[in-house]
Amino acid sequence: MANSCSHPPVFFHIVEPLDPKNPDHQFYNLSKLGDPRYDRLPFSIRVLLESAVRNCDEFLVKSSDVESILNWKQTQTQTVEVPFRPARVILQDFTGVPAVVDFAAMRDAVMKLGGDPEKINPVCPADLVIDHSIQVDFNRKRISQHTGSLLFRSDSLQKNQDLEFDRNRERFQFLKWGSKAFRNMRIIPPGSGIVHQVNLEYLARVVFKHDGFFYPDSLVGTDSHTTMIDGLGVLGWGVGGIEAEAVMLGQPISMVLPEVVGYKLYGTPDKLITSTDIVLTVTKHLRQVGVVGKFVEFFGPGVAQLSIADRATIANMCPEYGATAAFFPVDEVSIQYLEQTGREAEKLAYITKYLKSVSMFRDYNEVSQDPDFTQVVELDLSNVVPCCSGPKRPQDRIPVSEMKKDFETCLGAKVGFKGFQVAPERHSTVVPFEFNGNNYQLSHGSVVIAAITSCTNTSNPSVMLGAGLLAKKAIECGLNVKPYIKTSLSPGSGVVTYYLKESGVMDYLSQLGFEVVGYGCMTCIGNSGPLPEPVVEAITQGDLVAAGILSGNRNFEGRVHPNTRANYLASPPLVIAYAIAGTVRIDFETEPIAINSEGKEIFLRDIWPTREEIQAVERTFVIPSMFKEVYEKIEKVNERWNSLVAPSDKLYTWDTNSTYIKSPPFFEGLTRELLPPKSIINAYVLLNFGDSVTTDHISPAGNIARNSPAARYLTSRGLTPRDFNSYGSRRGNDAVMARGTFANIRLFNKFLNKQAPQTVHLPTGETLDVFDAAERYRQSGLPLLVLAGKEYGSGSSRDWAAKGPFLLGIKAVLAESYERIHRSNLVGMGVIPLEYLPGDTADSLGLSGRERYTIVIPEKLTPRMKLDTGKTFQVLMRFDTDVELAYFHHGGILNYMIRKMSEN
Repeated sequence: MANSCSHPPVFFHIVEPLDPKNPDHQFYNLSKLGDPRYDRLPFSIRVLLESAVRNCDEFLVKSSDVESILNWKQTQTQTVEVPFRPARVILQDFTGVPAVVDFAAMRDAVMKLGGDPEKINPVCPADLVIDHSIQVDFNRKRISQHTGSLLFRSDSLQKNQDLEFDRNRERFQFLKWGSKAFRNMRIIPPGSGIVHQVNLEYLARVVFKHDGFFYPDSLVGTDSHTTMIDGLGVLGWGVGGIEAEAVMLGQPISMVLPEVVGYKLYGTPDKLITSTDIVLTVTKHLRQVGVVGKFVEFFGPGVAQLSIADRATIANMCPEYGATAAFFPVDEVSIQYLEQTGREAEKLAYITKYLKSVSMFRDYNEVSQDPDFTQVVELDLSNVVPCCSGPKRPQDRIPVSEMKKDFETCLGAKVGFKGFQVAPERHSTVVPFEFNGNNYQLSHGSVVIAAITSCTNTSNPSVMLGAGLLAKKAIECGLNVKPYIKTSLSPGSGVVTYYLKESGVMDYLSQLGFEVVGYGCMTCIGNSGPLPEPVVEAITQGDLVAAGILSGNRNFEGRVHPNTRANYLASPPLVIAYAIAGTVRIDFETEPIAINSEGKEIFLRDIWPTREEIQAVERTFVIPSMFKEVYEKIEKVNERWNSLVAPSDKLYTWDTNSTYIKSPPFFEGLTRELLPPKSIINAYVLLNFGDSVTTDHISPAGNIARNSPAARYLTSRGLTPRDFNSYGSRRGNDAVMARGTFANIRLFNKFLNKQAPQTVHLPTGETLDVFDAAERYRQSGLPLLVLAGKEYGSGSSRDWAAKGPFLLGIKAVLAESYERIHRSNLVGMGVIPLEYLPGDTADSLGLSGRERYTIVIPEKLTPRMKLDTGKTFQVLMRFDTDVELAYFHHGGILNYMIRKMSEN
């Protein structure tokens, strides 16, 4: 996609061959701009500049945009809008299925308006990795009824994959149709790995060589952790699924030129520290600094000590500290990683030569290369200590030495991010139960889920091998994990399994119950599967705050499992440590992790591997041939996918009997002519929230509760609960997803003053499920609003967190602040994001949510203008650019694209 427009490029005079001996492959030599400002730009901004220069046609991208980017130092703190055309788009199946559903419906809509439906086709290359569908239905262990000893099932992986395919056949068949019907769309089949790890190890180009041009690899993705690729020096970030669809159709991203925070790393980490400890420390630090909507760019001598896997771990959790991107420019370590992961020597040569030619190749020890930054903050790596995060948010870091004390404080604290409000007399509650013929007991803080999962850590050989070495030492010391704890290992790619086996540690992991159960997000996304019934009954009986411990990146309430109210993020070795201990109420420094069968106290320090031990194993066993062998067959290795038959028609034939794939109602009644936007008159408040309402609260991805509106709908279609699957897997069906909007059991609505997926229907005072209340308002023709506090829509990139409210009749959200991607998704659906003016909050204005609101929409709109509310205060309309206003006038970005594609 060197220049996908018919207009001639403006900057063609700076084009030259990368190799004079091969004039067919050229590049835009930015040094020929002759502008001294270029060498002072942050490396991440240089990527934006190159894209603008290469695509400048004075139509979609203008010379003034190039000047704005070059002038970044002066314009960064202003609201300067620039277009960006990423080189590619990446999707996972939870967000990819609704994208393909939208494309199929858009083809129908374009045809109805008299256009060519095949114009709805990706022009920007897109990769879709199927990784979010597999669940931990089967895991490691059962107890022999004869001997009472632990037995291990070796078929968990196969059983989970078979069940994944059985549940999701319709979805997979639909995706296979999409891969045939749309050009430039590649599908990576189920069972291949986690999207971001596959991206890192296989899909990333670092430098594109396409249509006779070299240019930097860059991307946007429909998953918020797309930023993981920033660790390899590929600029990428998460966007709303709706925005990604527009990019795939050739529309540039309209973005405000960001501030760039320079994050300087120096010092040497302690030999017992993991990359997980570093990223949790960085996450808390940058949350305190405040980097929402900004780029973070890492520099300093400490970066040179970090492997690409370590950098990718830090970049992965970028959404948790709120930044748009977390960029590590390419250096020699990056090239070594590409070699280690099996990239060809020819590619390594032109990647290095190109990046050096355009001053995008970094030496972290060379101070003269340090660019200008908006702000510089620092971290001394020698100060990092082992830590976890929780019990409800990724940014709430806790040193491992303080975990016991912190949990016990949270137990009695007022309900909130760090509180469960358990009465003091109940802190010592113990509930006995029987499991597989043996007696056990649970208490507050008991670990019931321990999962080595997620792209954040399973992509990192150092922490995975660290977990394996810890497991080896634990087994040798005679330790085990209680059989009722649901343990699992879900690697991000087959390479992980390969080196765990070759290094000899897989057997020890399996003996502790951490055997491979699938290749996908699994527990991290909420696909943790059911807990044993006796465990659930014990938790319920004692109203216990049970714990989940996972090597993931998200631990919001209700996400991991409905029965684990406390969830902690930790490194893979610590996941195993807490599984062995069986509780988070332990001080590893002073208390033994367990007492073995010989009565000997074993401490965590006795079995913890050092960085040197781990690196020695990694050097020996993580080798290029493994990556080549796994990825050479990645698109063909799944036999069930290969044999799946799908239609090849250009227009999709919708099956009215399907409960997975349904033509959405978004484009019903769409006309060529624009209708003026209407004011919102006398709206009721559907829900009244406080701070940090996440996209998991708005549109959960996990299990469908049996007493929910979605369950009632599926039951009416003839399904039994075992066939409900998850909300994430049902995102191709708007009828399920509308009913699943605000269906999280941990939703806290001020109207109720308790956690429940319900609200008060204000005209009657009845307490109803949210969907049922919205239906009452819709039948009466009444518009709706949502009131919220800070950080509304934080968490995962989830377009259904905007589509669902749209279908419920919510016309606007009024919040103190928004998470970046969610605001973009609201804009994309034509839902107005309103923001209180500085100093105003619902409390300061005395709002109860029982008022009715009139939002006056004037005929002439400007970005970020103030609107009246029919009350004594004004609000800020968070359409931040002229392009976003254009989308709003069209009723959303997809309507805009349909009208554009219907033009002759």
